[in-house]
Amino acid sequence: MSFAAERQPAGDADAEGAATIGPDSLGRCPLPRSQYGQIVMGHGGGGRLSADLIERLFVPTFGGDVLERMEDQAIVRLGHGNGVHAPRLAFTTDGYVVKPLFFPGGDIGKLAVCGTVNDLAVGGAEPLYLSAAFILEEGFAISELARIARSMRAACDEAGVTLVTGDTKVVDRGKGDQVFITTSGIGMVPDGRQLSIRSARPGDCVLVSGTMGDHGVTIMSVREGIAFDTDLESDCAPLIGLTRAMLAACPSIRAMRDPTRGGLASVLNELAAASSVGVRIDETAVPVRREVRAACEMLGLDPLYVANEGKLIAVVPRDDTPRVLEAMKSHPLGRDAAVIGEIVADHPGMVTLRSAIGERILTMAAGEQLPRIC
Repeated sequence: MSFAAERQPAGDADAEGAATIGPDSLGRCPLPRSQYGQIVMGHGGGGRLSADLIERLFVPTFGGDVLERMEDQAIVRLGHGNGVHAPRLAFTTDGYVVKPLFFPGGDIGKLAVCGTVNDLAVGGAEPLYLSAAFILEEGFAISELARIARSMRAACDEAGVTLVTGDTKVVDRGKGDQVFITTSGIGMVPDGRQLSIRSARPGDCVLVSGTMGDHGVTIMSVREGIAFDTDLESDCAPLIGLTRAMLAACPSIRAMRDPTRGGLASVLNELAAASSVGVRIDETAVPVRREVRAACEMLGLDPLYVANEGKLIAVVPRDDTPRVLEAMKSHPLGRDAAVIGEIVADHPGMVTLRSAIGERILTMAAGEQLPRIC
């Protein structure tokens, strides 16, 4: 999960929570409604509504320098006095509510392990230990729970982590939608390693590790019964092997992020806002599978906003980019890696997309395109 928020004026709100139009906004399209008196599905979509909830409610309530950094993981120092020579611990937590529970390429258990491992890995950490909490609905089949547990164990083994503690709770039949899983993870960050979404600089290159939208479209295809000429599977996978190879090739990588909820577009907007830079992307350079593009056209979706669960983006100094790209392509999870754009000084806080017909602004998603996908 990304705890990052898009920083932009939200406007005033009326008694119902809908954004109002002031004198300075006449002649412009109004922003989507961003303030509500109750939770809506879009608050869980990883887009603007998620960011608004985090920034307006959770950050002011809990505060603190670590939380306010809005990284995918919290990195803190251990030891008395939080000394500069104390080990650095990376810590993250996430909840998983995917539907269906089992899908081509994975299931909710594999997703829960990989998602947490990946949030640690893209922060430069070496993942070590996980916890898992299960919210189970009365009547859920023990055989399916066992299948999920076995999948989680296999994912832990692949990622080289150990699940060391957990919890279970049961809710009344009809109140829990079978099973929800919350996982937390800890890892260690080697000395001298500094990755942050705030570190992008003009001139840097933006890379992706592979095709965008595979996970989200796989979930939707299963749900809607859409068939393809070739097998389409979720990209759900632990990224720690890939991040190790990249950091070995270039310890000076500025930032990495896994574009899960909200997809590539939302992560790039978070990056632009956090680093106060512009991001310019070439649409033709973004790898998208033919089946994914066709499904998105059929469903009226944009693959740049669709979730991924085994991909990452990286911001790399231009001179180091060829070396990092070679390391990515040499790894099985990075064989479709590509340079898709650059960091620019123009239009700070904004992402632009060059296409065959011109250039447009790539905004953060207002809500959620696909329900219950991670």
